[in-house]
Amino acid sequence: MTLTEKILAAHAGQSEVKPGDNVWVDVDVLMTHDVCGPGTIGIFKKEFGPDAKVWDNTRIPIIPDHYIFTADDKCHRNIQILRDFVLEQGIKYYYDPDFMDTKAGSGMPNPYRDPTKTNYKGVCHKALPEEGHCRPGEILLGTDSHTCTAGAFGQFATGVGNTDAAFTMGTGKTWLKVPPTMKFVFHGEIPPYLTAKDLILAVIGQIGFAGATYKAMYFAGEGINSLTLEDRMTLTNMAIEAGGKNGICDVDEKTLNYVKARSNRPDWTIYTEDEGAEYDYEFAWDLNTLEPLVAKPHSPDNKALARECSDVKLDRAYIGSCTGGKITDMIFAANILSGNTVKIPTFVVPGSTEVHADMLRLNLKGEAKADGEKSVYETLEDAGCLIGAASCAACLGGPQDTFGRLNSPINCISTTNRNFPGRMGHKEAGVYLASPLTAAASALTGKVTDPREFVSEPIITGTAGVL
Repeated sequence: MTLTEKILAAHAGQSEVKPGDNVWVDVDVLMTHDVCGPGTIGIFKKEFGPDAKVWDNTRIPIIPDHYIFTADDKCHRNIQILRDFVLEQGIKYYYDPDFMDTKAGSGMPNPYRDPTKTNYKGVCHKALPEEGHCRPGEILLGTDSHTCTAGAFGQFATGVGNTDAAFTMGTGKTWLKVPPTMKFVFHGEIPPYLTAKDLILAVIGQIGFAGATYKAMYFAGEGINSLTLEDRMTLTNMAIEAGGKNGICDVDEKTLNYVKARSNRPDWTIYTEDEGAEYDYEFAWDLNTLEPLVAKPHSPDNKALARECSDVKLDRAYIGSCTGGKITDMIFAANILSGNTVKIPTFVVPGSTEVHADMLRLNLKGEAKADGEKSVYETLEDAGCLIGAASCAACLGGPQDTFGRLNSPINCISTTNRNFPGRMGHKEAGVYLASPLTAAASALTGKVTDPREFVSEPIITGTAGVL
């Protein structure tokens, strides 16, 4: 069996499953947030009863993240619904935006003053592993399509709708069709001018935005082992951009070191693919021949070499989201921007409050900054970047007052995951998806720019994103 098949078989209590089988599985973790949480709660109460209790109040992390920094009353109402439910159910892991007043007309919340002194965490897909909810061999469901991010930890993770989530909320189970697996192998070691964003754009460009529909996407090879754990999260995060049911990577020492330091449960199981496992599709790349890529408007599979788009004039750069707002992403960008000044408005949004805190305390090599050294945050600020509070922010548009939102038909290079019309705001805006290296290089020139113009040596990230 493949890695995904083994996990599903174990959770179904079966010795073997094969693609196409329909199985009942026990779920380890169910996550929801401020966008889909209220709907899920409503269905749960309707179907299980107004006084029903969730199946396990220690396995349902609730992480508000999408519409936090806005004056929109409907967004504030959603937070209050979550607060009421958490209190009613005794939910153990709720990460409240404690600076938010949910009264009607309360206006734009004042952000946290110190990212280390708030219960709020930021983007759910970054907060889940940080807070110890991701472990090898488990099944994690979330009411968000990018829940597949957690597959970087060697687990089966996928997004579900409100109805499926409500059923799991009440029973701890769900019904899944076992997906066939596509295997993507990367040979060699990651060059200094590439990140996992280039790798996943290569994959999506190869198979198309629907090429992995309801299939598992397995990323393997020594090239994947050479990536930081955070960069692997970029790969699995964008599995859904090819229609994938889940993305998954093997477990290695990098995975185990992270999980051992953070897991809120002591036990997990590591699964590996069987020799002779059958795959629906296989393709391999040599990282030494791969060049920096972008996805042009208006689809993640509309790939092009960054150097081929040098005539594309940009109006804005955006560095953030669950895909490109991790601390290693910030270090990549800061190393290119260090000592320079951006030519176009450049919005930076940490993926979590932990990332925000790390930006303040770490230097450009990912280690605690010494006296006289610039932090990642200071380097970005000195380069002219506009830095916001941790959240999803403009990745999915949001209300008009969202930080970094594209409110006019402009061109933006972005480290986010989708570039469909209207995704980041205005339906006629053009979004070019790129790595943090390419986005930072482009911010300095005002046009799509190959990062090889600014980086030739490996960028060291130290213990950033690990400790």
